Amino acid sequence: MAAKEFAIIETGGKQYLVSEGDTVRIEKIKGEHKEGDTVVFDKVLLVDNGSDTSIGEPYLKGASVSAEIRSIGRAKKVEVIKYKAKSNYFKRRGHRQPYFEVKIQKLK
Repeated sequence: MAAKEFAIIETGGKQYLVSEGDTVRIEKIKGEHKEGDTVVFDKVLLVDNGSDTSIGEPYLKGASVSAEIRSIGRAKKVEVIKYKAKSNYFKRRGHRQPYFEVKIQKLK
């Protein structure tokens, strides 16, 4: 059985383990992007093809991962409530975190 090639990329302050064909939800990327666009992640920390492992210090030079933006959306609402007893203090706030859903196309 052949081992599946994978990489660890960093984007949005988080690290993701990805392989070709994977669909991953990542933090929103700054700039103008729309569904169908291709994005390239150049902050690659590790690449493993089953027989050879390359580890960056902190990033691998020349390595990149390309992906296609499948959808742009916002996560379910998270409600934040602040309350203090006996002081008539109550605040309710909602937040929906934006995300990009990307399909990994190629590991280079």
